[in-house]
Amino acid sequence: MRDDIRRISSILLLALLLVAFTGVSAGSGETVLKIGTPNVIKSPSVVGDTFMSLFAHLSNPPLMKMDPSGLVVGQTAESYEVSEDGKTWRFQIRDDLYWSDGEKLTPEDVRFTFEYLGEKYPPAGWIKDTVEEIAVEGDAVVFALNKPYSRLNLEFATYNILPEHVWKDVEDPMVHVDEGPVVGFGPFVISRTDLAAGVLYFEKNPYWEGEAAKIGGVEIHMYANMDVLSMALMKGDVDAYYKYAGTYPYANLAALDSAGGFDVVETDNTGLIFLGLNLREAPMSDPAFREALASAIDYQEILKLDALDYGSVPNRGFVPPSMGYFKETEKLIYDAEEARRLLEEAGYTDVNGDGFLETPDGEMIDLTFLTRADYQRITELLQEYLADIGIKTGIKTADQSTWITMKDDYQYDLTVTRTTPWGMMMHANWGTGYFDSRRTGEGVLHVLDDPSFHQICDDILAATSGEELEMYAHQVQDYYAENLPGIALYWNKVETPYNSRWQEWVSDPLYGIYNLDNFLNVERA
Repeated sequence: MRDDIRRISSILLLALLLVAFTGVSAGSGETVLKIGTPNVIKSPSVVGDTFMSLFAHLSNPPLMKMDPSGLVVGQTAESYEVSEDGKTWRFQIRDDLYWSDGEKLTPEDVRFTFEYLGEKYPPAGWIKDTVEEIAVEGDAVVFALNKPYSRLNLEFATYNILPEHVWKDVEDPMVHVDEGPVVGFGPFVISRTDLAAGVLYFEKNPYWEGEAAKIGGVEIHMYANMDVLSMALMKGDVDAYYKYAGTYPYANLAALDSAGGFDVVETDNTGLIFLGLNLREAPMSDPAFREALASAIDYQEILKLDALDYGSVPNRGFVPPSMGYFKETEKLIYDAEEARRLLEEAGYTDVNGDGFLETPDGEMIDLTFLTRADYQRITELLQEYLADIGIKTGIKTADQSTWITMKDDYQYDLTVTRTTPWGMMMHANWGTGYFDSRRTGEGVLHVLDDPSFHQICDDILAATSGEELEMYAHQVQDYYAENLPGIALYWNKVETPYNSRWQEWVSDPLYGIYNLDNFLNVERA
């Protein structure tokens, strides 16, 4: 009897190990893909929480998407067309999509979504200012604009489509929460949000009629501690890593390589780390001073120390080569002697012999770096580089909310910050949203009020052809190269590791592996 019990216990243990090893849900009998992320949901609000909204792209896919090559193509819309004057956009809605409660998705749902978000979701307030009318014509939704807006299709790659019959009675989407099941129409829908356990669960949409997925479900496991997340990946508790607009820590890749059994999706980052300058204040407002700063920076050292050489030294044109209509401008070059020469030529000299320079008017230069903990090491390197050419600086480290407040009040001279892929594409694309003084937002600097720059941005937004967009894209990169309103510090790679038992991953420049096509395509090897 005791031997039988031991035998049964061994069989049960083996079965449990097999379930854990293969990623199979004991309840469903189907393979479940488990993704570990440091992007932690704070509230189960599909509209009000940044990361909940991001992860809901799988459940409530946006109208458009970006394909792996960077082209904006249809998703919930099967196709679209634009009038010659750029003011009328017609989106043909797929007729094979159904909400997870059995209701058919209709063009009216799409119209409702954009009218509703434009009215009740502050970041979408531009819709009211730009769109005169949204009409349904058969299976199409037609947007009539009050002016050409070349980026409308890209904007529509970010907003989740909402069911009118569920959301029409929700007064404030910013505070509305739903722990699940959430009514969606994607191949997988949110079945449960367990913030205590840190897991977001997706199950198959029983009414999905599109391409069949090769997995039975998806789980997003959230970790506030990166070391714990790395260990979970190593142990097989999760199958892959994902961070929006970010890479797996480069220093941790060696451990995965040594352990074996892991591969990496490597892509060029559309975002970047850069040195921002308060152009409203001297001496940052002086082009000659900015030229000297650009020459004082050892880009190769920063790339090596901060990104372990997973990337390249950037160009003066700021925009990375992963973006469409990239123009090859001059490489940024480290030359401290040239920096000193430029400063002397512009009238910056050490008047009192203390080793630090004064302005051409004899004023002491003592600049403040406003930084956050994530960029402390880079900031300290920059402080050393500037001291080497006679520029005195101090560092003020702030948390995210304080950084935003001080940045918006222009209470800084220099700051190290980053752009995200979406950030590089917002406003008039090609990073313009970070500099245009007419813009607002948590991550933007809005320090550039040059009318010529504003005109380039306006020309991009009003463009009605690819040829025009390419011309203006090159103009804005030339502007960056000539004026240096911000200085890119490096262009890096995004490393997204996964257990090699999985294969056929699909990544796009906007959301990386977190895209609908990937979840339809990925499978167990």
